[in-house]
Amino acid sequence: MRLKGKITVITGGNSGIGLATAQRFVAEGAYVFITGRRQAELDAAVKRIGKNVTGVQGDVSNLADLDRLCAIVKEQKGRIDVLFANAGGGEFAALGEITEEHFDKTFATNVKGTLFTVQKALPLLKDGASVILTGSTTEVTGGPSFSVYSASKAAIRNFARSWILDLAPRKIRVNVLVPGATSTPGWHGLATSEEASKEMIKFVQTTTPLGRLGDPAETASAALFLASDDSSFVTGSELFVDGGSAQI
Repeated sequence: MRLKGKITVITGGNSGIGLATAQRFVAEGAYVFITGRRQAELDAAVKRIGKNVTGVQGDVSNLADLDRLCAIVKEQKGRIDVLFANAGGGEFAALGEITEEHFDKTFATNVKGTLFTVQKALPLLKDGASVILTGSTTEVTGGPSFSVYSASKAAIRNFARSWILDLAPRKIRVNVLVPGATSTPGWHGLATSEEASKEMIKFVQTTTPLGRLGDPAETASAALFLASDDSSFVTGSELFVDGGSAQI
């Protein structure tokens, strides 16, 4: 029960890593607010978590939706002990094929969404709170046809470095959780065909020292460490959960 009595918020908590983390946080004694853009998927996630959870439909790139999320948290619980700014996504587009729409969509969710999720939560964040941002191994390794997504995640890394200085007077910790290729709907959705999916999995198996995709529950365990007092002297850091793929 490492999060007993903690009030936690997880954006993008309706599937994948966000959902696995919400389940783990509740199992560790937390109350969790989760967000997602699709109401049906959000409702299914709330049902799956089962208790101590509230689902709030919204898009993190929409500031009005973030205001509504914070208003609900304030009304129901009055504070936030752990904020996991997890919502994000990306699509393949090679240099020469990148459109303004592709750029705007990626940065609106990953960069703008993360920034304003944290900023709007500041009045609710308890002094000494833990803020977790979702990064990506591509922030340090890059990847073909993935430059816009990779750049957006590099911005997340610098947010953490800068915000620990802004938030130092309040002793709020900010860390980046860095998953590698993980078996989530978002990762599998990158493939445009069954053949492409097989190629992606084969690539991961040959370029990851542990030779496989990660499981969302494994990343959730790392998120629990960053959320709990076990990481009380950890801030501004990256925690890689990547099977070693970004370390070679």
